[in-house]
Amino acid sequence: MPNTSTALSPSVGDYLKALWSIGKDESVSTNDLAERLGISSASVSSMLAKLKGSGLVHYQRYRGARLSAKGRREALRLVRRHRLLETFMITHLDYSWDEVHEEAETLEHALSERFTERLANLLDHPSHDPHGDPIPNTDGSLPDTPNTPLAKLEPGQTLEVARLLSQSSEALTYLAELGINPGTEIEVTVREPVGGLLHVKIDGTENALSRELALLIEGRTIG
Repeated sequence: MPNTSTALSPSVGDYLKALWSIGKDESVSTNDLAERLGISSASVSSMLAKLKGSGLVHYQRYRGARLSAKGRREALRLVRRHRLLETFMITHLDYSWDEVHEEAETLEHALSERFTERLANLLDHPSHDPHGDPIPNTDGSLPDTPNTPLAKLEPGQTLEVARLLSQSSEALTYLAELGINPGTEIEVTVREPVGGLLHVKIDGTENALSRELALLIEGRTIG
């Protein structure tokens, strides 16, 4: 990720990160982007036209938008800052993992590349943040991260958790109360045929997880 960044406004950065988060390198609809950002579709269309003019996105009205190579670099630069900040706040400032997202959202726009890389060095260049999200490398590549959803496992299979796909304080707090963190082993004992409710065993304790919660938990099968 060469240091060719130009100063981006926080709003532009938020658009680029949202496009990457939703679609990675694929097109994202205006409606999906508007829902993620909590603004009107008309406002999104207007901004996408400006981002297209800046060479940050490829955009066609009614066909959605995707990041250009330039836009992808900028999005991943912000994601790197954000995840390093979350890691620092949890490991050095005693934040809980459900508290850090909003703080990092604000601070990521103020960090210089020099500060970001010194922060990475202080943290010994972690590959993943405390939620299990991969931290982009300086060249824009992403560390391998197991991504099998817990919701797809069958009874008798076990998942070693690698990642929690949520920034919701409520969801993260609830999962933590159940003992579900990156590294936790979760055995599926029963899958209910209607509604997708999963009965699981975590460190010998039985619990039930909705399909919605199970889809937030990814990792690798170990049994």
